[in-house]
Amino acid sequence: MLDDNDDIHPLFYGAPKTAEFKKLRKRIVRYTREAIEQYGMIERDARWLVCLSGGKDSYTLLAVLHELKWRGLLPVELLACNLDQGQPGFPATVLPEFLEKMGVEHRIEYQDTYSVVVDKVPEGRTFCALCSRLRRGNLYRIAREEGCSAVVLGHHRDDILETFFMNLFHGGRLATMPPKLLNEEGDLFVYRPLAHVAEADCEKFARDMNYPIIPCDLCGSQDGLQRQQVKQILDGWEKNSPGRRQVMFRSLMNARPSHLLDPKLFDFNALSRNPTESDEGIATSLGSLPEIPKLR
Repeated sequence: MLDDNDDIHPLFYGAPKTAEFKKLRKRIVRYTREAIEQYGMIERDARWLVCLSGGKDSYTLLAVLHELKWRGLLPVELLACNLDQGQPGFPATVLPEFLEKMGVEHRIEYQDTYSVVVDKVPEGRTFCALCSRLRRGNLYRIAREEGCSAVVLGHHRDDILETFFMNLFHGGRLATMPPKLLNEEGDLFVYRPLAHVAEADCEKFARDMNYPIIPCDLCGSQDGLQRQQVKQILDGWEKNSPGRRQVMFRSLMNARPSHLLDPKLFDFNALSRNPTESDEGIATSLGSLPEIPKLR
């Protein structure tokens, strides 16, 4: 990747010249391209709604997708979108000014879902679940209005891993955020191109690029969340055994239904062994193998 201003997207202007940053940038771009190809996200001439919250992850997503498009490796249109949900203290001018400066096509939408959440969620409960549902509904609407075929989110490897453990610990199921999902109506894809990218890489990239980060805790409901508790557990495991997060993440790509316990995924009843000579002898003497009684 060249770093002359004529050969890069404006989102990369002022990028550090250090070898460390160049390696970081190439790694993020490589992992993003890998996920896009591996999970079949590209529909030629499609239009993507790239959701931008102003956090480190969404800035990284925006920059990398425009880098790939700039290089001719992503043949889709990109529309950046920020949904201002009316959170107290949200700096409404930061993202429009940034996107204008970078020459990024965008749409800023204001919907006061914050007041709805405050009204509906009982005191002492976190806002995140309802807030997320309202946000997703509005993003789907905007995507349809803009002729987009996909809503693109900035969830990274650690988000996916944390969601897996939240479902394991609290939901009683083995599930997480898939890199590619079809919405319930069947008319929009949901993509997560940063699925293979570590959170630490997103954080370092956005910080080194000096993007105007907007904090994600403006609503004040972040403390004590189950996700934060899971994150602390994973942090502890990673500290004691560096690289464990990546090993656990790889396991999500290496599922073996026959070695789990879900009969909807694997037909255990149809599993049979090759008959032995003794089995054939019993069958001959009895006419057929005895029927197995049903448990009552």
